[in-house]
Amino acid sequence: MGMIRNLAAVVTLAAAATQVSAEQSASDLAKQLSNPVASLISVPLQFNYDQNIGPNDKGHRTSVNIQPVMPVTLNADWNLIMRTVLPVISQDDVIPGRSQLGFGDTLQTFFISPSRPGLIWGLGPAFLLPTGNDDLGLNQFGAGIEGVVLKQAGPWTVGALGYYLWDVGGGSNATDIQQAYAQPFVSYTTAGGWTYTLNSETTYDVLTNQTSMPFNAVATKVTKLGKQPISIGGGVRYYAESTPNGPEGWGARLILTFLFPK
Repeated sequence: MGMIRNLAAVVTLAAAATQVSAEQSASDLAKQLSNPVASLISVPLQFNYDQNIGPNDKGHRTSVNIQPVMPVTLNADWNLIMRTVLPVISQDDVIPGRSQLGFGDTLQTFFISPSRPGLIWGLGPAFLLPTGNDDLGLNQFGAGIEGVVLKQAGPWTVGALGYYLWDVGGGSNATDIQQAYAQPFVSYTTAGGWTYTLNSETTYDVLTNQTSMPFNAVATKVTKLGKQPISIGGGVRYYAESTPNGPEGWGARLILTFLFPK
């Protein structure tokens, strides 16, 4: 009986250790997701719903941002992080009487980031590619610079990401671009892989002196779909400031991210 009790105790301890290890792994992945320049391959699908859009405030928009992140190790000291944002947009009555479905313009960035521990930062070029159709894009190439800086301490991640873009070339239907974007963020990650994030996404058009500023409050959880690690969650957004024909009031955000740890 004593041997059986000892064996049962060993099995119980092993199960507990496995559970702790799984929770730590989920927490580690969640913290990497909070870092835009982490060495983690991920494919986020970000679903956004906004309303009260257009000259009559009767339009609404659903957009899915496909946002793959691909890190490349350059050497022992430096990483290259390639980030893409491709919007797929469906909207009604944003232009009164019209329904539109198609792609928005693609934002492609390349961060150079140090791999050493400490203050985390990244800096590199940003390109706006005119992939929009059905009047959902600017019909113009853009280029500029993007950067991110953040600090992770314990369960907390605090930082900011931003870019500045100018138009490049363009034809008779092209749009002049001089745009600044800032995204300060703070997140808290639990041992079980939950992350609670608050951020704002401010876009300022220098040429028109117009600002859009939604705040987002989102909760996500790292888990598995079969053997595939994923992060899933959602939350709400509120426009503290909007452009004349932009979204107003409350919106929603859902996020599904496929994770590919090294």
